Amino acid sequence: MINFNNVTKVFNNTLKAVDDLSFTVNKGEIVGFIGPNGSGKTTTIKMLTGILSSDSGEISINGHDIKKEPLEAKKSIGYIADSPDMFLRLKGIEFLNFIGDIYKVPSDVRKKRFTEVCDRFGLTDSLNAPMLSYSHGMRQKIMVAAALVHNPDVWILDEPLIGLDPKSAFELKAMMREHADAGNCVFFSTHILEVAEKLCDKVIIIKKGKSLYDGTLDNLCSQNTGKSLEQIFLELTENE
Repeated sequence: MINFNNVTKVFNNTLKAVDDLSFTVNKGEIVGFIGPNGSGKTTTIKMLTGILSSDSGEISINGHDIKKEPLEAKKSIGYIADSPDMFLRLKGIEFLNFIGDIYKVPSDVRKKRFTEVCDRFGLTDSLNAPMLSYSHGMRQKIMVAAALVHNPDVWILDEPLIGLDPKSAFELKAMMREHADAGNCVFFSTHILEVAEKLCDKVIIIKKGKSLYDGTLDNLCSQNTGKSLEQIFLELTENE
């Protein structure tokens, strides 16, 4: 579960990237986080994961304050960043084991989880190659495998579908649904409104760090009869 309460983040004492933003992600939910470029999505995700510190407000993951109990909070998080270009000199299997070591996952457990994800993504034959030789999509898929090694309750993904081929995108969306259906929660940002429309239980629409809408898609669509999510999104963000 994610609680993000009245959080603000200011850069250079002038740019308010996130402005008194609040939302909750409950167990069993997939929540899509959408907004124009520069709306504060990545800043929000970096504060959720403890990469950035908020200036005010409270953030908790499964009841653990990200500032006061950072390690306990982060144990519950599986995080996929907006760029998979990291640790590229490691082989795929070396990177996966490195993440497994960080989370102290037993070797037999991690092997089973790696095998499941890598088989679904067609990565198994590439695990002994350096990630420097991987395509963007392959790097993205290895990040998914790493994010799931410790079986996290909370999955946080920043634009996870960018660069994935259609089959891999289908598998990732299926995994997100499976993760939520198992009683966990998924929070992800995306520019692909069709994905949000088909996959999410709730959406949060933001612009300039402020929430424009937070609720179910059914409720949003009932308020805007006959309009697609794309049409609703454009009207909301253009009128601000």
